[in-house]
Amino acid sequence: MATSANTTVNIVADLNPVTNEIVARCSWNALGISVGALWAFYIFCCGITAIFGWGTDFVKLFASLYLGYAASFWGAVIGAIWGFVDGYVAGAAIGWLYNRLAK
Repeated sequence: MATSANTTVNIVADLNPVTNEIVARCSWNALGISVGALWAFYIFCCGITAIFGWGTDFVKLFASLYLGYAASFWGAVIGAIWGFVDGYVAGAAIGWLYNRLAK
């Protein structure tokens, strides 16, 4: 653990037994939340812009996956909720897989 200017940084790392190199680990939960939040924001913005006629095909495509997603404010909110769940699962899976393969 390193401290600097009242800031604490936790570094999670393992020692690779084969190469004796330090391998950084990824927090799968933090990656899931980050990817989920970014994807939810993107889906929400696409739903709002589709109200004005931009990206309607994209919204129609994802409306077939995300129930309730549409080119309206509430449709964009519902799509953002679905997008967060979808992005969280994808980000957490990528983080978990990285930790397994980085050993």
